[in-house]
Amino acid sequence: MNLLIKGITIADPNSEFNQQIADVRVEQGKITAIQKSLSPLKNEEVFEGNGAVLSPGFFDLNCMIGDPGLETKEDIQTGTAAAKAGGFTGLAVLPNTKPVVQSKGEVEYILNRAKNNLVDVFPIGAISHDLEGKELAELFDMKNAGAVAFSDGSKAISDDGFVSRALQYCLGFGGLLMLYPENKSIAGKAQVNESKNNVLLGMKGVPALAEEMQVSRDIFLATYHDAPIHISNISTAGSVALIKKAKKDGVKITCDVAAHQLVFTEDLLNDFDSNYKVKPPLRGKTDQKALLAGLKDGTIDAVSSQHRPHEIEFKDVEFEIAAYGIIALQTVLPLLLQAGLDANLIAEKLSINPRSILNLTIPTIKKGEAANFVVYHPAKKWEYNMANNTSKSKNSPLLGKTLTGKVELVYNNNQYQKYEQ
Repeated sequence: MNLLIKGITIADPNSEFNQQIADVRVEQGKITAIQKSLSPLKNEEVFEGNGAVLSPGFFDLNCMIGDPGLETKEDIQTGTAAAKAGGFTGLAVLPNTKPVVQSKGEVEYILNRAKNNLVDVFPIGAISHDLEGKELAELFDMKNAGAVAFSDGSKAISDDGFVSRALQYCLGFGGLLMLYPENKSIAGKAQVNESKNNVLLGMKGVPALAEEMQVSRDIFLATYHDAPIHISNISTAGSVALIKKAKKDGVKITCDVAAHQLVFTEDLLNDFDSNYKVKPPLRGKTDQKALLAGLKDGTIDAVSSQHRPHEIEFKDVEFEIAAYGIIALQTVLPLLLQAGLDANLIAEKLSINPRSILNLTIPTIKKGEAANFVVYHPAKKWEYNMANNTSKSKNSPLLGKTLTGKVELVYNNNQYQKYEQ
């Protein structure tokens, strides 16, 4: 697929052309020229930049795809379609399926189902058998089959000794644990943030302490074993402070935050809209400010979508019985722009660092490199609606809203997809 992109602003901290406006030529899946001005060749499609940004393709660290077994929520075809539309060229998919991804058979199934796709799909294997936090899954076999990390998804593991043994075991073959931070005995069955707001709502609250105690435990265990650890979807100011100190102390810890935590706050729950019911819960403005500061100072390594598709019967119900989560792959970019992130920070937190955490090849906007990039216009407005929602599910509070920041083109694996400019 030969393509010439004219007058595009390059946003890639690893590229010598970073922050420059240039023409970029792609031939047979490779970047063959980057110059101030290039003339079109025969049989070459021309794409006009017109104020758009070209960045390495986005990568998501925390995405649920229902395949295998929960395809009514999302399958690989619809999930990768939503990813493309959101600018993602790579997905790390969670093991929370039926059956659970806990052996090499399930890992190989996902890899085979995702072959020849524009979007690269990387399975994350379960840490524990059936996500019960009691018995180790087949970690070594899954790693050899292609699993890039291990997680029990949004299920916290309470058994400290179990996590300790899992960390020690992973040290032998370079495995990475991605842990959800929640002390279940503190959180209980509460579903919203503990604050004045939860009292007004008449609902029990999840204290920040529940997350921060678990983050502290994981830091202690990572320190004890001198093992790498990743904390998924942090949401409180206290967690940011704990991880910041741990990094200064030399602990091998990384973390990510869901994009919606940077924009949404608990005030949005006053109408009991179940589309705002997420896990961890939406927090207060103080937490939101700390998360943004943590992104900018390097404490928080990456942004994830925390894409959680659900059928209508799981969300169009009373708040207390609704499932947690929103579809998010198509709305991460607009939320990051709304939060005030610039193009370089978006490239760092959404393209470069997620792949670095998983030891994957990092695409670079450079002559001779494989073409793996997204083109988006940071100022273009568009309506997110039922017609352009490519997910199989519809559980997003942003459907029907006008968003700023539009993906116009994605390129990877010698394939590209254009969207209306």
